[in-house]
Amino acid sequence: MKKILFIILSIVFATNAIANQPKEWQLGFQNAASEGMRDIVNFHNNLLLPIIIAISVFVLFLMIYASVRFRASRNPNPSKTTHNVAVEVLWTLIPCLILIVMAVPSFKILYKQDTIPKADLTIKAVGYQWYWGYEYPDENVIFESYMIKEEDLKENQPRLLAVDNEVVVPVNKVVKVLITANDVLHAWALPSFGVKRDAVPGRINETWFKAEKVGTYYGQCSELCGIQHAFMPIAVRVVSDEEYAEWLSDAKVRFAKEPILENENKKIASK
Repeated sequence: MKKILFIILSIVFATNAIANQPKEWQLGFQNAASEGMRDIVNFHNNLLLPIIIAISVFVLFLMIYASVRFRASRNPNPSKTTHNVAVEVLWTLIPCLILIVMAVPSFKILYKQDTIPKADLTIKAVGYQWYWGYEYPDENVIFESYMIKEEDLKENQPRLLAVDNEVVVPVNKVVKVLITANDVLHAWALPSFGVKRDAVPGRINETWFKAEKVGTYYGQCSELCGIQHAFMPIAVRVVSDEEYAEWLSDAKVRFAKEPILENENKKIASK
């Protein structure tokens, strides 16, 4: 009974109840943290959902009406009508019109997602069996991101979602993400940003997002990639410009893709 009540309350208060990660018994989308996700949520809630509800109610009405109006006790001699031209035209034309109404805003959203504006930051995400690797091509930074095991979780770290090395990006900046895979198909997905792209070996897909809120956002591989598919989460930490600059300075030392020449020269000079 409590679960049923919780589900009902989740539907009514869905917008306020959902945070940056999945919640137990959650229904609906996570809170939008980018304009792209906000467009998707509005498209679903303001157009698709009313259409789906209207169609469901109409079909239910037709089923009940047909069951009552044409029941055997009321129609001992069943009708021999085989077709009706007007009805056949309507049930072909009306669905086509509904699809056109849905298609126009849908194409606008798809075009907006596929048109990448000038990026402030570029990140490369590589799917491996079974973890993610990340590279900041312009910053000489590369690192791997593994899921934290349940026994090693710290307070407030979500199970199956927390990672040892999070992707860090500045708030209100356009982030371009290059996505590929090293072995099998993966998919890089972040629900709060409305982002989901397949990671294909030998090919680079790209997407983008502009996070509007500071916080940590979680996603998961969304392509069935193997035995440990459920254990390669995605964590993106959105911070202020100052915090990002501080993190980047530290990351260039910890995760340097190639030796930093300045440091190498200092080592040679000290010998």
